[in-house]
Amino acid sequence: MSGQPTGVFEARVQADIDAVRADVASLHGELVRYGLVVWTGGNVSGRVPGSDLFVIKPSGVSYDDLTPENMILCDLDGNVVPGTPGSDRSPSSDTAAHAYVYRNMPDVGGVVHTHSDYAVAWAARGEEIPCVITAMADEFGGPIPVGPFAIIGDDAIGRGIVDTLRGHRSRAVLMQNHGPFTIGATAKDAVKAAVMCEDVARTVHLARQAGELIPIPQDRIDALYNRYQNVYGQGTDARR
Repeated sequence: MSGQPTGVFEARVQADIDAVRADVASLHGELVRYGLVVWTGGNVSGRVPGSDLFVIKPSGVSYDDLTPENMILCDLDGNVVPGTPGSDRSPSSDTAAHAYVYRNMPDVGGVVHTHSDYAVAWAARGEEIPCVITAMADEFGGPIPVGPFAIIGDDAIGRGIVDTLRGHRSRAVLMQNHGPFTIGATAKDAVKAAVMCEDVARTVHLARQAGELIPIPQDRIDALYNRYQNVYGQGTDARR
């Protein structure tokens, strides 16, 4: 894309941008559907395949008003690409965090942030969610870890996400006193992780209120994770 006019891309790249715009706009509806956000909080972003670009929602816009055209295209430094649809709006306040993840985790194709109730409650205690149910072993391969306290405004949250999840099986992190961020191979994959993160956060919380939790042995966690990631479903992308 070097030397091209601002906001103008080759047809193939433009087609990918349009597809990610549509995907990311639609996936915000899943956050509402599963009760993971309130008002305008939370965000989904998606990497444009084969490019140094990603798409993210505009800041402070109602979920009912989100469309592919008002999604915002950014480079991997978090800068809005001028001359593109939505570039007259401010991107999500978490854009710097998403950009940092994409720069430092090249296999990540989607990032999600929510303020879902039970996951935020664990984050408020600065407590990881222990792996005590098989669905959690399947999806996350162990506990959901806690990331450091960080303030919105620069890439501090992104650094915390990367430092916590790099080399970790979990695709979710509970940023202390803030809430969950999830990553995935695609934006849809990251949204699924956000849905599952809240589901296990709620279930484990309820279980602990009723009595002592029963840990799953590590070898059983490993076996469950391997089966779900490599055998379960109708193909390599079925679980997503």
